[in-house]
Amino acid sequence: MSTIISLTILGILVLFLGIMKKQTWLLPVILLGLVVSMALTFLDWNTFRSYYNAMIIVDNVAVAFSTVLIFSTFLIFSLAARYYRGVQRPLDDIYGVMIFALVGAVMMTSYGNLIMLFLGIETLSIALYVLAGSHKEAITSNEATLKYFLLGSFLSGFLLFGIALIYGASGTFDLQKISLFVASCAGTYPPMFLAGLFLLIIGLAFKIAIVPFHFWAPDVYEGTPTLLTAFMATVVKTASIVAMFRFFTHTFYGIHGVWETTIWILAVLTILLGNFTGIYQPNLKRMLAYSSISHSGYMMLAVVAFSPMSDNALLLYTLSYSIATISAFGILILIREAHGNDYFSSLNGMAKTNPLEAFCLTIAMLSLTGIPPLAGFMAKYYLFTTALEQGLVWLVIVAIAGSAISVAYYFKPIMAMYLKESDGVRLTVELPYKIHLMFMTLLIILIGIVPFLLMELL
Repeated sequence: MSTIISLTILGILVLFLGIMKKQTWLLPVILLGLVVSMALTFLDWNTFRSYYNAMIIVDNVAVAFSTVLIFSTFLIFSLAARYYRGVQRPLDDIYGVMIFALVGAVMMTSYGNLIMLFLGIETLSIALYVLAGSHKEAITSNEATLKYFLLGSFLSGFLLFGIALIYGASGTFDLQKISLFVASCAGTYPPMFLAGLFLLIIGLAFKIAIVPFHFWAPDVYEGTPTLLTAFMATVVKTASIVAMFRFFTHTFYGIHGVWETTIWILAVLTILLGNFTGIYQPNLKRMLAYSSISHSGYMMLAVVAFSPMSDNALLLYTLSYSIATISAFGILILIREAHGNDYFSSLNGMAKTNPLEAFCLTIAMLSLTGIPPLAGFMAKYYLFTTALEQGLVWLVIVAIAGSAISVAYYFKPIMAMYLKESDGVRLTVELPYKIHLMFMTLLIILIGIVPFLLMELL
Protein backbone atom coordinates (compact mmCIF):
# COMPACT_ATOMS: atom_id res chain seq x y z
CA MET A 1 0.00 0.00 0.00
CA SER A 2 2.94 2.31 0.72
CA THR A 3 4.01 1.80 -2.91
CA ILE A 4 0.68 3.02 -4.29
CA ILE A 5 0.62 6.00 -1.91
CA SER A 6 4.22 7.04 -2.64
CA LEU A 7 3.76 6.79 -6.42
CA THR A 8 0.52 8.77 -6.26
CA ILE A 9 2.25 11.50 -4.26
CA LEU A 10 5.09 11.50 -6.80
CA GLY A 11 2.63 11.95 -9.67
CA ILE A 12 0.93 14.86 -7.92
CA LEU A 13 4.33 16.40 -7.12
CA VAL A 14 5.35 16.21 -10.79
CA LEU A 15 2.17 18.05 -11.83
CA PHE A 16 2.79 20.63 -9.10
CA LEU A 17 6.35 21.20 -10.37
CA GLY A 18 4.86 21.78 -13.81
CA ILE A 19 2.58 24.48 -12.41
CA MET A 20 5.61 26.07 -10.72
CA LYS A 21 7.51 26.06 -14.07
CA LYS A 22 10.31 23.89 -12.62
CA GLN A 23 10.85 21.83 -15.76
CA THR A 24 14.50 21.08 -15.02
CA TRP A 25 13.51 19.50 -11.70
CA LEU A 26 11.13 16.96 -13.22
CA LEU A 27 13.42 14.08 -14.16
CA PRO A 28 15.67 14.25 -11.06
CA VAL A 29 12.61 14.29 -8.80
CA ILE A 30 10.96 11.43 -10.73
CA LEU A 31 14.06 9.23 -10.65
CA LEU A 32 14.60 9.90 -6.96
CA GLY A 33 10.91 9.31 -6.25
CA LEU A 34 10.99 5.97 -8.06
CA VAL A 35 14.01 4.88 -6.04
CA VAL A 36 12.20 5.85 -2.82
CA SER A 37 9.08 3.96 -3.93
CA MET A 38 11.22 0.92 -4.71
CA ALA A 39 12.76 1.10 -1.23
CA LEU A 40 9.33 1.35 0.39
CA THR A 41 8.24 -1.65 -1.65
CA PHE A 42 11.18 -3.69 -0.34
CA LEU A 43 10.13 -2.91 3.24
CA ASP A 44 6.96 -4.96 2.68
CA TRP A 45 8.95 -8.12 1.94
CA ASN A 46 7.85 -11.10 4.07
CA THR A 47 5.13 -9.00 5.73
CA PHE A 48 1.84 -10.29 4.36
CA ARG A 49 -0.74 -7.53 4.71
CA SER A 50 -4.19 -6.81 3.39
CA TYR A 51 -6.00 -3.47 3.22
CA TYR A 52 -9.64 -2.42 2.93
CA ASN A 53 -11.15 -5.84 3.58
CA ALA A 54 -8.57 -7.61 1.41
CA MET A 55 -9.13 -5.36 -1.62
CA ILE A 56 -5.35 -4.82 -1.71
CA ILE A 57 -3.07 -7.72 -0.76
CA VAL A 58 0.64 -7.09 -0.23
CA ASP A 59 2.46 -10.41 -0.37
CA ASN A 60 5.88 -11.35 -1.72
CA VAL A 61 4.50 -11.88 -5.23
CA ALA A 62 3.02 -8.37 -5.24
CA VAL A 63 6.24 -6.88 -3.84
CA ALA A 64 8.46 -8.66 -6.40
CA PHE A 65 6.43 -7.74 -9.46
CA SER A 66 5.80 -4.18 -8.23
CA THR A 67 9.59 -3.83 -7.99
CA VAL A 68 9.97 -5.04 -11.59
CA LEU A 69 7.38 -2.47 -12.71
CA ILE A 70 9.03 0.41 -10.85
CA PHE A 71 12.52 -0.59 -11.98
CA SER A 72 11.36 -0.82 -15.61
CA THR A 73 9.79 2.64 -15.32
CA PHE A 74 13.06 3.94 -13.84
CA LEU A 75 14.99 2.63 -16.86
CA ILE A 76 12.49 4.22 -19.25
CA PHE A 77 12.60 7.62 -17.52
CA SER A 78 16.41 7.45 -17.71
CA LEU A 79 16.01 7.61 -21.50
CA ALA A 80 13.56 10.52 -21.38
CA ALA A 81 16.10 13.35 -21.24
CA ARG A 82 17.57 12.30 -24.60
CA TYR A 83 14.23 11.50 -26.21
CA TYR A 84 12.59 14.83 -25.31
CA ARG A 85 15.65 17.07 -25.54
CA GLY A 86 14.36 18.97 -28.58
CA VAL A 87 10.82 19.38 -27.26
CA GLN A 88 9.92 22.93 -26.21
CA ARG A 89 6.54 22.29 -24.58
CA PRO A 90 6.27 21.44 -20.86
CA LEU A 91 6.49 17.71 -20.17
CA ASP A 92 5.02 17.54 -16.67
CA ASP A 93 1.68 16.26 -18.02
CA ILE A 94 3.27 13.35 -19.91
CA TYR A 95 5.53 12.40 -16.99
CA GLY A 96 2.69 12.71 -14.51
CA VAL A 97 0.35 10.54 -16.56
CA MET A 98 3.10 7.89 -16.92
CA ILE A 99 3.44 7.73 -13.14
CA PHE A 100 -0.32 7.45 -12.67
CA ALA A 101 -0.30 4.64 -15.23
CA LEU A 102 2.35 2.95 -13.08
CA VAL A 103 0.02 3.29 -10.07
CA GLY A 104 -2.65 1.39 -12.00
CA ALA A 105 -0.09 -1.26 -12.94
CA VAL A 106 0.93 -1.76 -9.31
CA MET A 107 -2.74 -2.11 -8.34
CA MET A 108 -3.06 -4.90 -10.92
CA THR A 109 -0.26 -6.88 -9.26
CA SER A 110 -1.63 -6.61 -5.71
CA TYR A 111 -5.41 -6.77 -6.00
CA GLY A 112 -7.43 -9.17 -3.89
CA ASN A 113 -10.81 -8.12 -5.21
CA LEU A 114 -12.14 -7.95 -8.78
CA ILE A 115 -13.32 -4.37 -8.26
CA MET A 116 -9.74 -3.36 -7.46
CA LEU A 117 -8.58 -5.22 -10.58
CA PHE A 118 -10.98 -3.22 -12.72
CA LEU A 119 -9.93 0.06 -11.08
CA GLY A 120 -6.28 -0.76 -11.71
CA ILE A 121 -6.89 -1.65 -15.35
CA GLU A 122 -8.92 1.50 -15.98
CA THR A 123 -6.36 3.72 -14.21
CA LEU A 124 -3.70 2.22 -16.46
CA SER A 125 -5.79 2.26 -19.64
CA ILE A 126 -7.08 5.84 -19.40
CA ALA A 127 -3.52 7.05 -18.85
CA LEU A 128 -2.36 5.07 -21.89
CA TYR A 129 -5.07 6.55 -24.12
CA VAL A 130 -3.62 9.97 -23.32
CA LEU A 131 0.00 8.89 -23.72
CA ALA A 132 -0.58 7.20 -27.09
CA GLY A 133 -1.82 10.51 -28.51
CA SER A 134 0.65 12.77 -26.72
CA HIS A 135 2.41 13.68 -30.00
CA LYS A 136 -0.58 15.66 -31.22
CA GLU A 137 1.14 16.97 -34.37
CA ALA A 138 1.68 13.45 -35.75
CA ILE A 139 -1.16 11.76 -37.63
CA THR A 140 0.16 8.33 -36.63
CA SER A 141 -0.06 9.26 -32.95
CA ASN A 142 -3.65 10.47 -33.36
CA GLU A 143 -4.50 7.25 -35.18
CA ALA A 144 -2.87 5.17 -32.44
CA THR A 145 -4.79 6.81 -29.61
CA LEU A 146 -8.10 6.57 -31.48
CA LYS A 147 -7.63 2.86 -32.20
CA TYR A 148 -6.48 2.12 -28.68
CA PHE A 149 -9.28 4.12 -27.08
CA LEU A 150 -12.09 2.59 -29.15
CA LEU A 151 -10.88 -0.99 -28.87
CA GLY A 152 -9.78 -0.63 -25.25
CA SER A 153 -13.11 0.84 -24.19
CA PHE A 154 -14.99 -1.90 -26.01
CA LEU A 155 -12.94 -4.69 -24.41
CA SER A 156 -13.23 -3.06 -20.97
CA GLY A 157 -16.95 -3.69 -21.33
CA PHE A 158 -16.21 -7.40 -21.81
CA LEU A 159 -14.06 -7.36 -18.67
CA LEU A 160 -16.67 -5.58 -16.59
CA PHE A 161 -19.47 -7.82 -17.84
CA GLY A 162 -17.35 -10.87 -17.00
CA ILE A 163 -16.77 -9.57 -13.46
CA ALA A 164 -20.52 -8.96 -13.10
CA LEU A 165 -21.34 -12.53 -14.18
CA ILE A 166 -18.75 -14.00 -11.83
CA TYR A 167 -20.28 -11.95 -9.01
CA GLY A 168 -23.77 -13.09 -10.02
CA ALA A 169 -22.71 -16.72 -9.81
CA SER A 170 -20.48 -16.60 -6.72
CA GLY A 171 -22.00 -13.67 -4.83
CA THR A 172 -18.63 -12.04 -4.16
CA PHE A 173 -15.81 -10.05 -5.73
CA ASP A 174 -13.22 -11.33 -3.24
CA LEU A 175 -10.68 -13.75 -4.77
CA GLN A 176 -10.49 -15.97 -1.71
CA LYS A 177 -14.26 -16.30 -1.50
CA ILE A 178 -14.45 -17.00 -5.22
CA SER A 179 -11.87 -19.73 -4.61
CA LEU A 180 -14.14 -21.28 -1.96
CA PHE A 181 -17.05 -21.11 -4.41
CA VAL A 182 -14.97 -22.85 -7.10
CA ALA A 183 -14.02 -25.59 -4.63
CA SER A 184 -17.65 -26.05 -3.58
CA CYS A 185 -18.74 -26.60 -7.20
CA ALA A 186 -16.72 -29.83 -7.31
CA GLY A 187 -16.16 -29.54 -11.05
CA THR A 188 -19.73 -28.61 -12.00
CA TYR A 189 -19.82 -24.86 -12.56
CA PRO A 190 -22.89 -22.72 -13.29
CA PRO A 191 -23.09 -21.53 -16.92
CA MET A 192 -23.14 -17.93 -15.66
CA PHE A 193 -19.80 -18.42 -13.93
CA LEU A 194 -18.21 -20.03 -17.00
CA ALA A 195 -19.50 -17.19 -19.21
CA GLY A 196 -18.07 -14.62 -16.79
CA LEU A 197 -14.73 -16.42 -16.71
CA PHE A 198 -14.62 -16.49 -20.52
CA LEU A 199 -15.34 -12.74 -20.76
CA LEU A 200 -12.76 -11.98 -18.08
CA ILE A 201 -10.13 -13.90 -20.04
CA ILE A 202 -11.03 -11.93 -23.19
CA GLY A 203 -10.70 -8.61 -21.36
CA LEU A 204 -7.29 -9.47 -19.91
CA ALA A 205 -6.11 -11.07 -23.18
CA PHE A 206 -6.65 -7.73 -24.95
CA LYS A 207 -4.42 -5.91 -22.46
CA ILE A 208 -1.69 -8.54 -22.87
CA ALA A 209 -2.09 -8.55 -26.70
CA ILE A 210 -2.92 -12.25 -26.88
CA VAL A 211 -4.07 -13.68 -30.25
CA PRO A 212 -6.77 -13.10 -31.51
CA PHE A 213 -6.98 -9.88 -29.47
CA HIS A 214 -3.57 -8.64 -30.59
CA PHE A 215 -4.53 -6.75 -33.78
CA TRP A 216 -4.35 -3.33 -32.11
CA ALA A 217 -0.78 -3.71 -30.86
CA PRO A 218 1.36 -3.27 -34.02
CA ASP A 219 -0.45 -0.11 -35.21
CA VAL A 220 -0.68 1.42 -31.72
CA TYR A 221 2.95 0.62 -30.92
CA GLU A 222 4.11 2.09 -34.23
CA GLY A 223 2.08 5.30 -33.87
CA THR A 224 2.81 5.92 -30.19
CA PRO A 225 5.93 7.98 -29.36
CA THR A 226 8.86 5.58 -29.03
CA LEU A 227 9.60 6.17 -25.35
CA LEU A 228 5.97 5.53 -24.47
CA THR A 229 5.90 2.44 -26.68
CA ALA A 230 8.69 1.04 -24.50
CA PHE A 231 6.46 1.69 -21.48
CA MET A 232 3.52 -0.08 -23.10
CA ALA A 233 5.60 -3.07 -24.22
CA THR A 234 7.12 -3.67 -20.77
CA VAL A 235 5.28 -2.16 -17.80
CA VAL A 236 1.78 -2.60 -19.24
CA LYS A 237 2.45 -6.15 -20.45
CA THR A 238 4.02 -7.23 -17.15
CA ALA A 239 1.13 -5.81 -15.11
CA SER A 240 -1.48 -7.47 -17.33
CA ILE A 241 0.08 -10.94 -17.34
CA VAL A 242 0.61 -10.79 -13.56
CA ALA A 243 -3.05 -9.76 -13.13
CA MET A 244 -4.15 -12.87 -15.05
CA PHE A 245 -1.64 -15.04 -13.20
CA ARG A 246 -2.85 -13.74 -9.84
CA PHE A 247 -6.50 -14.37 -10.66
CA PHE A 248 -6.04 -17.99 -11.69
CA THR A 249 -3.58 -18.91 -8.93
CA HIS A 250 -5.82 -17.45 -6.24
CA THR A 251 -9.15 -18.78 -7.46
CA PHE A 252 -8.31 -22.02 -9.31
CA TYR A 253 -5.33 -23.35 -7.39
CA GLY A 254 -4.99 -27.03 -8.33
CA ILE A 255 -8.08 -26.92 -10.60
CA HIS A 256 -7.02 -26.71 -14.25
CA GLY A 257 -9.85 -28.27 -16.20
CA VAL A 258 -12.04 -25.18 -16.50
CA TRP A 259 -9.51 -22.85 -18.10
CA GLU A 260 -6.36 -24.77 -19.00
CA THR A 261 -7.40 -25.71 -22.54
CA THR A 262 -8.51 -22.17 -23.40
CA ILE A 263 -5.24 -20.60 -22.18
CA TRP A 264 -3.26 -23.42 -23.86
CA ILE A 265 -4.81 -22.66 -27.25
CA LEU A 266 -4.36 -18.88 -26.85
CA ALA A 267 -0.70 -19.37 -25.91
CA VAL A 268 0.01 -21.56 -28.95
CA LEU A 269 -1.71 -19.16 -31.36
CA THR A 270 0.12 -16.19 -29.86
CA ILE A 271 3.56 -17.80 -30.04
CA LEU A 272 3.14 -18.98 -33.63
CA LEU A 273 1.44 -15.91 -35.09
CA GLY A 274 3.69 -13.44 -33.27
CA ASN A 275 6.86 -15.13 -34.51
CA PHE A 276 5.74 -15.90 -38.06
CA THR A 277 4.39 -12.38 -38.61
CA GLY A 278 7.49 -10.81 -37.09
CA ILE A 279 9.55 -12.18 -39.98
CA TYR A 280 7.79 -9.93 -42.51
CA GLN A 281 8.10 -6.62 -40.66
CA PRO A 282 10.04 -3.90 -42.51
CA ASN A 283 11.31 -1.89 -39.54
CA LEU A 284 12.65 -2.36 -36.03
CA LYS A 285 9.77 -0.78 -34.12
CA ARG A 286 7.06 -2.85 -35.77
CA MET A 287 9.21 -5.94 -35.38
CA LEU A 288 9.47 -5.24 -31.64
CA ALA A 289 5.67 -4.99 -31.55
CA TYR A 290 5.30 -8.54 -32.90
CA SER A 291 8.15 -9.62 -30.63
CA SER A 292 6.07 -8.32 -27.73
CA ILE A 293 3.09 -10.37 -28.91
CA SER A 294 5.13 -13.57 -29.14
CA HIS A 295 6.56 -13.05 -25.65
CA SER A 296 3.01 -12.71 -24.34
CA GLY A 297 2.52 -16.30 -25.49
CA TYR A 298 5.62 -17.46 -23.65
CA MET A 299 4.50 -15.74 -20.47
CA MET A 300 1.17 -17.53 -20.71
CA LEU A 301 3.04 -20.78 -20.02
CA ALA A 302 3.36 -19.69 -16.40
CA VAL A 303 -0.43 -19.36 -16.19
CA VAL A 304 -1.16 -22.72 -17.85
CA ALA A 305 1.54 -24.69 -16.04
CA PHE A 306 0.96 -23.37 -12.57
CA SER A 307 3.32 -24.97 -10.03
CA PRO A 308 5.23 -23.78 -6.96
CA MET A 309 7.96 -22.49 -9.32
CA SER A 310 5.69 -20.67 -11.79
CA ASP A 311 5.80 -17.33 -9.99
CA ASN A 312 9.62 -17.41 -9.83
CA ALA A 313 9.87 -18.34 -13.50
CA LEU A 314 7.46 -15.57 -14.48
CA LEU A 315 9.39 -13.07 -12.34
CA LEU A 316 12.67 -13.94 -14.06
CA TYR A 317 11.01 -13.82 -17.49
CA THR A 318 9.28 -10.45 -17.04
CA LEU A 319 12.46 -8.85 -15.68
CA SER A 320 14.68 -10.26 -18.43
CA TYR A 321 12.20 -9.37 -21.17
CA SER A 322 11.66 -5.84 -19.83
CA ILE A 323 15.36 -4.97 -19.60
CA ALA A 324 16.16 -6.34 -23.07
CA THR A 325 13.16 -4.59 -24.64
CA ILE A 326 13.92 -1.24 -23.02
CA SER A 327 17.55 -1.55 -24.15
CA ALA A 328 16.38 -2.19 -27.74
CA PHE A 329 14.06 0.80 -27.60
CA GLY A 330 16.95 2.89 -26.25
CA ILE A 331 18.90 2.16 -29.43
CA LEU A 332 15.77 2.65 -31.54
CA ILE A 333 15.44 6.20 -30.20
CA LEU A 334 18.96 6.99 -31.44
CA ILE A 335 18.35 5.44 -34.87
CA ARG A 336 15.09 7.31 -35.48
CA GLU A 337 16.73 10.56 -34.39
CA ALA A 338 19.69 10.12 -36.76
CA HIS A 339 17.89 8.67 -39.80
CA GLY A 340 14.30 9.81 -39.39
CA ASN A 341 13.12 6.21 -39.69
CA ASP A 342 13.81 2.80 -38.18
CA TYR A 343 14.06 0.57 -41.26
CA PHE A 344 16.65 -2.16 -40.97
CA SER A 345 18.67 -0.43 -43.67
CA SER A 346 19.27 2.43 -41.20
CA LEU A 347 21.31 0.00 -39.08
CA ASN A 348 23.69 -0.90 -41.92
CA GLY A 349 27.32 -0.85 -40.76
CA MET A 350 26.51 0.50 -37.29
CA ALA A 351 29.08 -1.89 -35.79
CA LYS A 352 31.81 0.22 -37.44
CA THR A 353 30.43 3.69 -36.73
CA ASN A 354 28.96 2.96 -33.26
CA PRO A 355 30.40 -0.31 -31.94
CA LEU A 356 29.14 0.16 -28.37
CA GLU A 357 25.55 0.83 -29.41
CA ALA A 358 25.68 -2.06 -31.89
CA PHE A 359 26.92 -4.38 -29.14
CA CYS A 360 24.10 -3.30 -26.77
CA LEU A 361 21.44 -3.89 -29.43
CA THR A 362 22.99 -7.26 -30.30
CA ILE A 363 22.88 -8.43 -26.68
CA ALA A 364 19.26 -7.29 -26.41
CA MET A 365 18.27 -9.15 -29.59
CA LEU A 366 20.14 -12.31 -28.55
CA SER A 367 18.48 -12.24 -25.13
CA LEU A 368 15.01 -11.86 -26.65
CA THR A 369 15.81 -14.77 -28.97
CA GLY A 370 16.88 -16.93 -26.05
CA ILE A 371 20.58 -17.42 -26.81
CA PRO A 372 22.72 -18.68 -23.88
CA PRO A 373 24.10 -17.55 -21.52
CA LEU A 374 21.99 -14.39 -21.53
CA ALA A 375 19.02 -13.61 -19.30
CA GLY A 376 16.43 -14.42 -21.97
CA PHE A 377 17.76 -17.96 -22.36
CA MET A 378 17.66 -18.72 -18.63
CA ALA A 379 14.18 -17.20 -18.36
CA LYS A 380 12.88 -19.45 -21.14
CA TYR A 381 14.72 -22.44 -19.70
CA TYR A 382 13.04 -22.14 -16.30
CA LEU A 383 9.66 -21.36 -17.84
CA PHE A 384 9.83 -24.35 -20.18
CA THR A 385 11.05 -26.59 -17.35
CA THR A 386 8.08 -25.56 -15.23
CA ALA A 387 5.71 -26.43 -18.08
CA LEU A 388 7.41 -29.80 -18.68
CA GLU A 389 7.03 -30.70 -15.01
CA GLN A 390 3.28 -30.28 -15.47
CA GLY A 391 3.26 -32.57 -18.50
CA LEU A 392 2.75 -29.85 -21.11
CA VAL A 393 5.22 -31.38 -23.57
CA TRP A 394 3.48 -30.27 -26.77
CA LEU A 395 3.14 -26.70 -25.52
CA VAL A 396 6.87 -26.58 -24.78
CA ILE A 397 7.64 -28.01 -28.24
CA VAL A 398 5.59 -25.21 -29.82
CA ALA A 399 7.38 -22.65 -27.64
CA ILE A 400 10.81 -23.98 -28.65
CA ALA A 401 9.75 -23.95 -32.30
CA GLY A 402 8.61 -20.35 -31.88
CA SER A 403 12.00 -19.40 -30.43
CA ALA A 404 13.70 -21.03 -33.41
CA ILE A 405 11.47 -19.09 -35.82
CA SER A 406 12.24 -15.82 -34.01
CA VAL A 407 15.90 -16.11 -35.07
CA ALA A 408 14.78 -15.11 -38.57
CA TYR A 409 13.79 -11.61 -37.46
CA TYR A 410 15.87 -10.99 -34.33
CA PHE A 411 19.03 -11.52 -36.40
CA LYS A 412 17.96 -9.01 -39.07
CA PRO A 413 19.29 -5.97 -37.18
CA ILE A 414 22.41 -7.90 -36.13
CA MET A 415 23.24 -8.84 -39.73
CA ALA A 416 22.57 -5.27 -40.87
CA MET A 417 24.94 -3.85 -38.25
CA TYR A 418 27.80 -6.30 -38.78
CA LEU A 419 27.56 -7.60 -42.35
CA LYS A 420 26.46 -4.60 -44.43
CA GLU A 421 28.24 -1.41 -45.46
CA SER A 422 27.60 1.76 -43.52
CA ASP A 423 25.89 4.78 -45.07
CA GLY A 424 28.30 7.02 -43.16
CA VAL A 425 25.79 8.33 -40.62
CA ARG A 426 27.17 8.16 -37.08
CA LEU A 427 24.94 8.23 -34.00
CA THR A 428 25.79 11.03 -31.60
CA VAL A 429 25.46 9.66 -28.07
CA GLU A 430 26.34 11.43 -24.82
CA LEU A 431 28.31 9.64 -22.12
CA PRO A 432 25.41 9.31 -19.60
CA TYR A 433 23.26 7.68 -22.28
CA LYS A 434 26.07 5.25 -23.15
CA ILE A 435 26.49 4.37 -19.48
CA HIS A 436 22.77 3.69 -19.19
CA LEU A 437 22.84 1.40 -22.24
CA MET A 438 25.86 -0.46 -20.88
CA PHE A 439 24.16 -0.79 -17.47
CA MET A 440 21.16 -2.53 -19.05
CA THR A 441 23.44 -4.72 -21.18
CA LEU A 442 25.44 -5.80 -18.14
CA LEU A 443 22.21 -6.60 -16.31
CA ILE A 444 21.13 -8.88 -19.16
CA ILE A 445 24.45 -10.73 -18.97
CA LEU A 446 24.53 -10.83 -15.15
CA ILE A 447 20.98 -12.16 -14.79
CA GLY A 448 21.83 -14.87 -17.32
CA ILE A 449 24.85 -15.92 -15.24
CA VAL A 450 23.16 -15.94 -11.81
CA PRO A 451 19.44 -16.54 -12.48
CA PHE A 452 19.09 -18.68 -9.36
CA LEU A 453 19.12 -15.51 -7.24
CA LEU A 454 15.68 -14.67 -8.65
CA MET A 455 14.42 -18.25 -8.88
CA GLU A 456 14.65 -18.65 -5.10
CA LEU A 457 12.88 -15.42 -4.13
CA LEU A 458 9.20 -16.41 -4.04
